[in-house]
Amino acid sequence: MESEQTYTAFKGQTMIAAGTLGQVLPELKKRFDADKGVMMLVFDDATGRQVDFDLRGSLAQVLARVLPGKQAGPGRPKLGVVSREISLLPRHWEWLEQQPSGASAALRRLVDEARHREQGRQRVRLTLDAAARFMSAMAGNLAGFEEAARALYAKDRARLEDLTRKWPGDVREHMLHMIADSI
Repeated sequence: MESEQTYTAFKGQTMIAAGTLGQVLPELKKRFDADKGVMMLVFDDATGRQVDFDLRGSLAQVLARVLPGKQAGPGRPKLGVVSREISLLPRHWEWLEQQPSGASAALRRLVDEARHREQGRQRVRLTLDAAARFMSAMAGNLAGFEEAARALYAKDRARLEDLTRKWPGDVREHMLHMIADSI
């Protein structure tokens, strides 16, 4: 089972909230209601990308806009199946049609096998990319940023820690937390 997606919010270079949307959004909403002009940046921890939320209305309205609800449509919704279109060459379709469990089951099996086989390398690459995005947004103008980015991709944790030692504590600590299991 995959863990629930987490987010981290900053006001300036100070971390103000971290956790699931259900944990982060109430804090963002409280600060937004106290000062509509407050600048807060929220990052998806898995991708390092900035995300924006419409904080207008009540907390219940904010949560209803953001948190996933029931989906209707094709596929098998109870299983989380989503119908999408893919393009394959005729030889691929011929092979799939010969599979005893059907084309969809064969494709799912192939994808799961590839995910399992490449899991470690891909996880590290995605983690480094996410940390680099976060670093660029929060520390792109800080001293040593370019060298720190090189150390990150070289997986040189000692050098990365040394180069970021004078960065704002919350920014540095979150970046190091993001890469904790990768380098």
